[in-house]
Amino acid sequence: MRLSLITRAGLAAALLACAAAQAQPTAPAPGAVPPPPPAAGQPPGPIGQPAAVEQATHSGVLQRWLLNPNGEADGLLLQDGTQVNFPPHLSGSLTAWLQPGAAVDVAGWHHTGVPVLRASAIRSQGRTVEDTPPAAGQVPPPPPQRPALTELQADGRVATVLLNTRGDAHGLLLDNGVIVRFPPHVAASMGALLQPGATVSARGWGTRNALGTALEATQLGTSAGTLQEVFRGPAGGPPRLP
Repeated sequence: MRLSLITRAGLAAALLACAAAQAQPTAPAPGAVPPPPPAAGQPPGPIGQPAAVEQATHSGVLQRWLLNPNGEADGLLLQDGTQVNFPPHLSGSLTAWLQPGAAVDVAGWHHTGVPVLRASAIRSQGRTVEDTPPAAGQVPPPPPQRPALTELQADGRVATVLLNTRGDAHGLLLDNGVIVRFPPHVAASMGALLQPGATVSARGWGTRNALGTALEATQLGTSAGTLQEVFRGPAGGPPRLP
């Protein structure tokens, strides 16, 4: 069976939001990372439905990182179009040594019927990074300090529609490399914008760093002249951009 993976993140300070895709599960190649079984009760299924989980593996070449609005990598896109999700606390461990162009082996899981792979382990060049939960009784480390978010505007065409592990659209990768994120419930009102090749204009709050540019959209449209407010965030959110 072929899995198409198309990669949630949050806004710090003024916004909190959500930050991938396609993969083909295959039998692990010699030396590939074996898929560890999901922990008990993980991952959660859709609300009101039991979780149905299948393990999967995929190998490919890293094309680019997928970022959340805080500037952290929480996914990767392979050259064959496969997108892989992972939690943002792995961003530093992965981006410190893994570079685009490297061959990677991914082991993880997906919800049955949802074409999105969540990584449990990523291996490349003889090194493996695993998503290991804290041991029983161990206090998890505090979240990292994040830079203040910046007002950003992005215009371009949709290269890839990003999905979360439940199969909900929650972002767009534009042809200029900018990533536009939005809460999944916003996707229902976006219509034609959720199509590769669609022209998109977005304003919001995010981060630009060495890994790329990502923003959480507060306004979306087909052009700067058709922007409409889609998300204000807690307590009314930030002011509208000029």
